[in-house]
Amino acid sequence: MRVKISKWGNSIGVRLPKAAAEAAGLTEGSEVDVVVEGRELRLRPPVPFTPYRLEDLIAEMDRLGPENEPEAVDWGPDRGSEIIDDAYSRGEITLEDIISRKPESKTRRLRNEPSGKAKANAPGRRRHRMG
Repeated sequence: MRVKISKWGNSIGVRLPKAAAEAAGLTEGSEVDVVVEGRELRLRPPVPFTPYRLEDLIAEMDRLGPENEPEAVDWGPDRGSEIIDDAYSRGEITLEDIISRKPESKTRRLRNEPSGKAKANAPGRRRHRMG
């Protein structure tokens, strides 16, 4: 079946014949997903999405009970970037210690950083002149 593409505002649109829309179960206001595959366009019904709330998931876990809980899997020791070696991970400080710590002042941060001028004239950087 051949149809024409026509301008619709700043977009272009395809008008579907009634027989094609009825055969696909489409009515006015129906939503479809447009899928581009190479140089082809395909219209598909959208994949149904059911939003879950955390409260509902936890309630379902409680309803099923601990006998339906999956067993824990031992994946072995941490490797590479999984290893975090800091005071919190070693147990030297707690989360409360981190939260209660005063944020670093802006002037202290600025004192520790090189100024923009010093950075621009740093050794190894060259300025190029146009013309």
